[in-house]
Amino acid sequence: MRWNVAVCGLMGLLAQSATAITMDIDDTQSVKDAAATIAYGMLKYYTGNNTGDTPGNLPDPYYWWEAGAMFGAMVDYWWLTGDTSYVEVTTQAIVHQAGDARDFNPANQSRTSSNDDVGFWTITAMMAAEDAYPDPPEDQPQWLALVQAVFNQMASRWDDLNCGGGLRWAINDFQTGKDYKNSISNGIFFNLGARLARFTGNSSYGEWASRTWDWERSINLITDEYDVKDGAHFDVTTHVCRNDSGPHVWSYNIGVFLQGAAFMYNISTGTEQETWKTRVDGLLGAVEAKFLTNDTKIIKEWYCESGFSNNGHPYQCNIDQQTFKGYLLRWLSSTSQVAPYTYERINPWIRATAAAAVATCTGPVGAAAPQVDSGGIQPGFKGIDGTACGFKWTETFDGWAGVGAQMNALSAVMYTLTHTGVGNVTKGPVTAAQGGTSKGDPGAGVTDPASKGGLASLKAITMADRVGAGIVTAILAISIVGGSVFLTI
Repeated sequence: MRWNVAVCGLMGLLAQSATAITMDIDDTQSVKDAAATIAYGMLKYYTGNNTGDTPGNLPDPYYWWEAGAMFGAMVDYWWLTGDTSYVEVTTQAIVHQAGDARDFNPANQSRTSSNDDVGFWTITAMMAAEDAYPDPPEDQPQWLALVQAVFNQMASRWDDLNCGGGLRWAINDFQTGKDYKNSISNGIFFNLGARLARFTGNSSYGEWASRTWDWERSINLITDEYDVKDGAHFDVTTHVCRNDSGPHVWSYNIGVFLQGAAFMYNISTGTEQETWKTRVDGLLGAVEAKFLTNDTKIIKEWYCESGFSNNGHPYQCNIDQQTFKGYLLRWLSSTSQVAPYTYERINPWIRATAAAAVATCTGPVGAAAPQVDSGGIQPGFKGIDGTACGFKWTETFDGWAGVGAQMNALSAVMYTLTHTGVGNVTKGPVTAAQGGTSKGDPGAGVTDPASKGGLASLKAITMADRVGAGIVTAILAISIVGGSVFLTI
């Protein structure tokens, strides 16, 4: 079946200017029209429901996880605008990639996907549950149960032997990343734990979230300044841990912890809530210090857009990194909902970014970002001529068109609608007790017949774990040698 856009949506798009996207940020319909044009251009890259292709997949050189992130953007697009044009194709993609085991481990990805790859698809399912996105038929995987299945499997992979805890990047020992504990994998686990705790009311998920935060702090992946470093390698023989990711601080690492911390703030009270507020504020401070332009407060990808040198040349974002700041926008918007006191700080950033992003959407049909590293050449833009969006938002269209650029711009534009009450937005993400319809399965993803309880049957968090995290912190504090941190477990 070939990709088709709903007739009513297409007619509205064709009626717009073919030279640029005009948007009045204070006019809800104007914002929705701009978002519709950008979403149309993004989905024109999608080939997953062409005859002979696999639902949920983007064409080369885009990776599987990015497709999962893209459909997450489309879930929120429905939620924010009320546009149902893409519900069928979005649901088909997510359900197909859930796989036979209903855990986002489909046969076409089972040997190559990592914890963060699976995690991005799972975040999309979590968004669907929180947005009260239309549920699949009862005989198909359900949004909440999918999230619980992956969360249970991630919890079972918690690795105390190396670096004192955390998840490895790789799921399998034969994969690249088996010796790396990266912040995005652990950040997604933290994020899902916080959101499941709120959605289900089960505090055990929140305990896992707290444990993950404490571990990230214990090896200084979350610094005293609330920068979030990319990760730490370890020696698989000696288990020596090296926090060696250098200056790489990416917007999505801060964003995924920011949203999770905001959810933990939302479900906490008293002293505990104050602790999470301090963390939310610290992460927002790190965002402002590195990921906003100094004067105009427009979101940027710090490492790619600040002139850092790569063998004498400015560092350029690869095909993955070109998507990161869109996720930061997604998580900033959500933070302003579940931690409402942050709205006055965050909203001006989103509005400034939206105006700047849409101004770059002037590129022609055929525009494509250049190849960076070994990422391959991205296919040319196939949307409406004159509406391809650029990557950098501090200049005119820079030629860097692609799925990432479209998804980033879509996020910037549509999240200005978060607090307007349009579309399907109510007062924020729903819960099982208030507005949620998605069905769960706490034991999903558990393959051991003796472990029927899912989360409850996994390794308990004990006082020894909490004390252990403190010991790891102490060891790190006294083990700084020549600017590098070494930890022996």
